Amino acid sequence: MKNIRVLIVDDSAIVRQIFSKELSRDKQIEVVGTAPNPYIARDKIIQLKPDVITLDIEMPRMDGITFLKKLMHYYPIPVIVVSSLTREGGKLVLEAIESGAVDVISKPGEAYSVGDMSIELIDKIKAAANVVVKKPSDKKALKSPPKQTYAMTETTNKVIAIGASTGGTQALQLVLQGLPANSPGIVIVQHMPEHFTRSFADRLNSICDVEVKEAENGDQVFPGRVLIAPGNYHMLLNRSGAQYYVQIKKGPLVSRHRPSADVLFKSTARYAGSNAIGVIMTGMGSDGASGILEMKNNGAQTIAQDEKSCIVFGMPKVAIEMGGVDKISSLDNIPHQILQMAK
Repeated sequence: MKNIRVLIVDDSAIVRQIFSKELSRDKQIEVVGTAPNPYIARDKIIQLKPDVITLDIEMPRMDGITFLKKLMHYYPIPVIVVSSLTREGGKLVLEAIESGAVDVISKPGEAYSVGDMSIELIDKIKAAANVVVKKPSDKKALKSPPKQTYAMTETTNKVIAIGASTGGTQALQLVLQGLPANSPGIVIVQHMPEHFTRSFADRLNSICDVEVKEAENGDQVFPGRVLIAPGNYHMLLNRSGAQYYVQIKKGPLVSRHRPSADVLFKSTARYAGSNAIGVIMTGMGSDGASGILEMKNNGAQTIAQDEKSCIVFGMPKVAIEMGGVDKISSLDNIPHQILQMAK
């Protein structure tokens, strides 16, 4: 199997050294070079022709987002944003995703060890290497999709659990924009770092009919509300009487992720059973596959995004192979499929 050639772009010499060391531990990845700023990166991209670039946002001479936009216009290539995220910085990272970055990951810090970062970054690089990146003009439909809301009759105590990873930020936008304000309560795990999830939820809340928020411990799940698991925390569904609510907790990586779709799906299987609908969407790896199978075995109806509309057909593929999927659906048909099942 051909090695994945990676260029590391970061103004910190220590970060470049750590990333080079950690990525080189994987036999499928070859670090072909590093660059301290976008100008040197530009020359090395032409010279070394990497398959994937890791990119910091805050750099001297030219910020990462400006460089990313230029790169997507002149030389489209898979880019993973690696940044020291703050609550304010989350908005910048969201802009980077909308500007063409394939995925985002947080640098190691107090809540995120080098070991955890290395595992996740390696997975994201392998996923990104399979993504065909197009110029921004080809992605306008994803950024501003046409409004298509389906009709929905009231349902009782239904819960929709969704898991997604690489490519999921754009896919989730399309799905949530296709749902009416009275759709069943929704809980989502999207693999993304701490702080970014709040900016992502706030943006979706501003453009969707449903209410979207970053989940907090004890938040209730009810019709018209969407709860997104906060980055670096697991989210579980629980129930008190007829009322569903979420638990937010720390814990080890599960299926190589925190938050993990498997954690959400398995708790949904336990507490919602046949009142649940599970949806597994674009992403690399197998997170969510065993969980959605457990949901199906407990009576839930399940959906997987089809290969053609996935950025990375990993998570849905494994779920289908394991027998945990009732329906395979294109991305633009998932809202309709969810509401049909919820009736």
